[in-house]
Amino acid sequence: MKWRELLRQEKSKYTIPQMLRWLWHAWRGNRLQAALNAAVGLLGVGCSLASVWAMKRAIDIAAGATGLAASASGRTSPREVCLAVGVMALIILCEFALGISRVWIKNILGIKAQNRMQQQILGRLLRSEWRGREAMHSGDVINRLEQDVNNVVDFLTETLPSTLSTLALFIGAFCYLFSMDTWLAIITVAILPVFILFSRFYVSRMRQLTRSIRQSDSLVQNILTETMQHRVLVKTMEADDLMLERLDDTQSELRHRVRSRTAFSVASNLMLNSGFSAGYLIAFLWGALRLQAGTITFGAMTAFLQLVYRIQGPARSLTKLAPAFVGVFTAAERLMELEEVPEEEQGEPQMMPGPCGIRFHDVSYHYADDAHRMIVSHADYDFPPGSCTAILGETGAGKTTLIRLILALVRPTDGTITIYSPTYSRTPVPPHLRTSESSPPEQTLSPLHRCNFIYVPQGNTLLSGTLRENLQMGNPQATDDEMMAALHTVCADFVDTLPKGLDTVMAEHGTGLSEGQAQRIAIARALLRPGSIMLLDEATSSLDTDTESTLLRNLLANRRHTIIFITHRHSVLDYCDHVIRIDAK
Repeated sequence: MKWRELLRQEKSKYTIPQMLRWLWHAWRGNRLQAALNAAVGLLGVGCSLASVWAMKRAIDIAAGATGLAASASGRTSPREVCLAVGVMALIILCEFALGISRVWIKNILGIKAQNRMQQQILGRLLRSEWRGREAMHSGDVINRLEQDVNNVVDFLTETLPSTLSTLALFIGAFCYLFSMDTWLAIITVAILPVFILFSRFYVSRMRQLTRSIRQSDSLVQNILTETMQHRVLVKTMEADDLMLERLDDTQSELRHRVRSRTAFSVASNLMLNSGFSAGYLIAFLWGALRLQAGTITFGAMTAFLQLVYRIQGPARSLTKLAPAFVGVFTAAERLMELEEVPEEEQGEPQMMPGPCGIRFHDVSYHYADDAHRMIVSHADYDFPPGSCTAILGETGAGKTTLIRLILALVRPTDGTITIYSPTYSRTPVPPHLRTSESSPPEQTLSPLHRCNFIYVPQGNTLLSGTLRENLQMGNPQATDDEMMAALHTVCADFVDTLPKGLDTVMAEHGTGLSEGQAQRIAIARALLRPGSIMLLDEATSSLDTDTESTLLRNLLANRRHTIIFITHRHSVLDYCDHVIRIDAK
């Protein structure tokens, strides 16, 4: 790698003050752990300096007792030597106790802090607006939630508190050495100005290298995630070698970037460590000459070397602080990117008296990055309360976008969508979804009205876990009787024949069930919701004709729901009051 390329720098997306504000906000929930680590660290500094004093005292006492040096009070007894060593032992025991405390704080509070931040960021993602097109791969998002969250939490709860104790140790050791030998203390810290001048360039370059590594690491995660999600497709397409080749190419790029950062880091550390080593040798020579001249005791010589080590140790730690800042700034940038999409409207869910209707008023929609391609154009649709409507159209005609508009996942570019009810009477709803005692008969649709919808997306949407846990996604308070009634409505009585019934454990995507069984479970899960507008996106595509007919008759038996089908199956049309045909643009 050429040095010209190695020194090339890249402008950051966020400024240092912006990242510091974000880190300050993230630190608010972790201050207890940081404070405990800081307290333990400062106590450790006290023990470290006390051990220098205790060692010097013990050596001087021992030297006086064996006649190698004279003490102020003459010869000393073995009892005094034992007492001096006993003081050293007590300090060592205190250091052991502090070390155990650090482990407990990290293991007990550290994992809690990571979990808290992951929940906060994931909650923020779930509350963010749906932009129609995902800007980030799911593997990249998972990588950020794991690796970058871990980097930020470790920095806020471990690195910063340890930096405080490191500075305290540096200042304490310097003052101690300064009181013993002024010039030696000054010579020992002479390298620090060089470090300060070098650190600005180091941080900037290392930050760019670290970010490129994190990007490559996310790409590796993307390939691993997609390969595992679609491993059946990979096997049936006999694309094993192709996927492994893609993974190898991405990993090779990751290794190349790691090598670049390692080369830069090794060269930088070599320069700094050479300065530290020269400083230590100078201190050793200085002490040796003074010991030879008889101006200091052997204990003082040992204390010199111990203090020089305790000054250079924190200085070395401060050089490692620069990579830590680089890492946390890179992690903060990547987590801040997850929060760029604004949140949806937040507030109390607005449950409307059911069954509700949906009305489109001259609605148009296009993606923000493609204003010339109108996905929905001047749509005027009405889905009356209690009606059953089928939406037909070719692939790419905008049926999925229509569903996202109805669910308030995206907002119309032009026009309005309203939700309305023919009556002011209120249907029973769970306590957490209750709203005011009266509401306007027609309201502009917003995310707060999403509680009125029952949505069954196409494909297998079951999660790993038990059947009960999957059904409780629709209503966490649902009883076993309510679950079994919903299963009966969708012709899923086969659950009764399973050895563990509702407690049957399923693997990812409902492995162990047929596609038709998985679809019926998904519909039953949706029916447990209290909403009155049901959206079924190809929800019966894997059912045989007889089962589909029975299920549709059960759904339409009492007209408690407004039903909207997205379908290609013409057999569904026999059960619908209205048919909307959408042409591809």
